[in-house]
Amino acid sequence: MAKKSVKDLDLKGKKVLVRADFNVPMKDGEITNDNRIQAALPTIEYILNEGGKVIVFSHLGRIKTEEDKAKNTLRPVSERLSELLGKDVTFIPETRGEALEDAVDELKNGEVLMFENTRFEDLDGKKESGNDPELGKYWASLGDVFVNDAFGTAHRAHASNVGIASNVESAAGFLVQKEIDFIGGAVDNPERPFVAILGGAKVSDKIGVIENLLEKADKVLIGGGMAYTFFKAQGKEIGTSLLEEDKVDLAGSLLEKAGDKLVLPVDNVVASEFDNDSPSEVVEGNIPADKMGLDIGPKTIELFKEELKGAKTVVWNGPMGVFEMSNFAKGTEELSRILAELEGATTIVGGGDSATAVQQLGFEDDFSHISTGGGASLEYLEGKELPGISSISDK
Repeated sequence: MAKKSVKDLDLKGKKVLVRADFNVPMKDGEITNDNRIQAALPTIEYILNEGGKVIVFSHLGRIKTEEDKAKNTLRPVSERLSELLGKDVTFIPETRGEALEDAVDELKNGEVLMFENTRFEDLDGKKESGNDPELGKYWASLGDVFVNDAFGTAHRAHASNVGIASNVESAAGFLVQKEIDFIGGAVDNPERPFVAILGGAKVSDKIGVIENLLEKADKVLIGGGMAYTFFKAQGKEIGTSLLEEDKVDLAGSLLEKAGDKLVLPVDNVVASEFDNDSPSEVVEGNIPADKMGLDIGPKTIELFKEELKGAKTVVWNGPMGVFEMSNFAKGTEELSRILAELEGATTIVGGGDSATAVQQLGFEDDFSHISTGGGASLEYLEGKELPGISSISDK
């Protein structure tokens, strides 16, 4: 069933609750990267242009102590949002109470208010992250409609997403709508050939994703640290490479089930130490006993390029090597380039480290979609129902 979008709502004169994902990196009270604030602007500006009153809120960090509250206030975020919108944003340093209610009542059409970090409610029992029904109902009472634009928390049932949506008409903001269209579309109804690329360190993080995509995709290409557990299952020597001993049998059964659908690297860049300055070499087949694999090799890059030819839908989650070290970033870099140059394909990066890599390498604008949620996009790729999305009103 299709979900309501912000465009399906009558917003004029309405108090619109907007759950954003402003969980931005901070250092000494300063925002070090405002991408998430910028990403929320289209939804907020649309509501303002339609004559709505915006009440925006988010979580920031984890709150376990009073000191956490001091360093995770949303005040700096409200100031940056004000700069980006070019208009005042009223900040209320409370999550409930008379000051907040009065400020909401005084809002005029086209004005913006932000209230304090929703996780401040977790200090006295997990009211936010435990989806306390009373809290969800209270926050819902502050507005007329609810717009969920925080995909990063869609895999969690919190008071600020599911709790509010249970009590008031709700819709997806533009960011969440894009995730539904792209990742949901790729998993449910991809244009074929559909190729999935999975990397990252551990098989255990992606078991559900591999199993789901083996059923849905035409090919699944495996790179990153998880490849070595598959090599071990094939009886290959992997030296001191990353290995999940307890997942070798599982990797073996996945290989058996997948047949030629699952494609593994044919060569690896190896070194003696987990260190950018450690001398490296390319090996095919068995990895020497004193070496570890830290990236895919040039023949694998060519193999993956061949497998991707003619693909119409590509989903990529997880880097191909230790991309944080320049000498072991080539696999991830070349894969980014191959995907950026794929013609006529919908290319989707599923959040987390692969999204960071694509952005750092400057390929951000060459992909159809870069997911804003790490854990949420992984669970979506697994085919799981995300509570933050399923709670949005149906069209």
